[in-house]
Amino acid sequence: MSEIDGLHILGPGDDVGVVIREGGPVPVGHKVAVHDVAAGSPVIKYGHVIGYATRDIAVGDHVHSHNLTYGDHGAPEHGATAAAHPPELTLDGSGTFKGIRRSDGRVATRNVIAIVSTVNCSATVCQRIADAVTRAGILEDFDGIDAVVPVTHTSGCGMSGDGDNLRRLRRTLAGYAGHANVGGVLVVALGCEVNQMTDFMADIPRRDDLHILELGIQDMGGTRATIDAGIRAVEQLARDMGEVTREDFPVSELVMGLNCGGSDGWSGITANPALGVASDMLVARGGRSVLAETPEIYGAEDLLLNRAVSDGVAQKLRDIIARWESDVEVTGESLDNNPSPGNKEGGITTILEKSLGAVAKGGHSPMAAVYEYAEPIDEPGFGFMDTPGYDPVSVTGLIAGGANVVVFTTGRGSALGYGIVPVVKVSTNSTLFRRMPDDMDLDAGDIVEQGVPVADKGREIYERIVSAASGERTRSEDLGYGSQEFVPWLLGPVF
Repeated sequence: MSEIDGLHILGPGDDVGVVIREGGPVPVGHKVAVHDVAAGSPVIKYGHVIGYATRDIAVGDHVHSHNLTYGDHGAPEHGATAAAHPPELTLDGSGTFKGIRRSDGRVATRNVIAIVSTVNCSATVCQRIADAVTRAGILEDFDGIDAVVPVTHTSGCGMSGDGDNLRRLRRTLAGYAGHANVGGVLVVALGCEVNQMTDFMADIPRRDDLHILELGIQDMGGTRATIDAGIRAVEQLARDMGEVTREDFPVSELVMGLNCGGSDGWSGITANPALGVASDMLVARGGRSVLAETPEIYGAEDLLLNRAVSDGVAQKLRDIIARWESDVEVTGESLDNNPSPGNKEGGITTILEKSLGAVAKGGHSPMAAVYEYAEPIDEPGFGFMDTPGYDPVSVTGLIAGGANVVVFTTGRGSALGYGIVPVVKVSTNSTLFRRMPDDMDLDAGDIVEQGVPVADKGREIYERIVSAASGERTRSEDLGYGSQEFVPWLLGPVF
């Protein structure tokens, strides 16, 4: 990476650089041509094709939606610079964190009570119970319980009783209810829904120190009676959970979800590659780190396929990509619809460009596993999970799979957090960090503004992961996020 006249150039074959200084005619984070590009020719960034010139582009021209468009893509023509030059990995710093041992051997980073709705019809009751418990300060008398978290959603009925949607919903709900960070579960049903309490409860992984209570609105006599009973049930769960003690565990017990949202032109230069360093550090110490958001690796999947530990792992990712292509084609849409208006305002033009920056979050470790949505993350090392690019749905799948810490990078200022799992938020640019200080845990913009090495910022992120896993609260926890962000991935008809 080099700097020329206020531009960052990421690879020797790149046709564009990224503006890093304010005050010029082209906004910060946007692209400027460093080579002439003829109309119809590919434009290269990160060593990959990010699109095609719709008209002749001269050196110094602003390169964006007015002269660059999405098109077919293949293997990189100038070498995969993002993969070829990994930052130097130094395994200094923390090798342990303070966690909570569960009876099944897993280690928790939080200790929470989850109030889970089987169906949207019981969602309001779940939320009212959690609100009442919080207002009354009931959990303040119980040391070691971090939060009471409503896990509510918009589904659970109006679907086939034996279809893929119901199975995926149950797998996701069960992944939350049986999560290592959950010490007590209150399940609230309506009574007549497709997602019947008895069937759903059979999917929750049990352990000796997971305390579960059940309520049905129709059986209890209605809404008010169920809310009153739910408040008493939460108190009972808190007593049953007793005290927990944090102790030292190796970071190999951490399961980290990697996600980004509100990306901008700096994402692939600052926060994402720095998070990739942190991911590699965790994997090198035996931990698990999982990238997600299939639409946001599209066009950069070769960077992952080249790292697959086996043909089987690579083929599973190829099959997922092919499925997405087929599904999108049937709808008449395009995967290039993914960059949002905010992404484009921040300098990202096509999904190919966005994906190349997003993949950097996964570092350079071998890809040991590929998971379907919300499947248990059970393979040590780096992996990938099939999820949509929509942040709440994607992070929900990672947590349901067992992630006990999440790192989320953002350039525009995504507002997101989960009460069950700490989410460390990293800004890609310092302007955002200064504008939304209550939402951001770390600033990676100093990689550009102050010349901080990517490897150093990666180690800083790694240490913040360890401190969050040890109980230090994140910004999103302080703001009370977590009651609205559970969004399972559902497809198909609603009956």
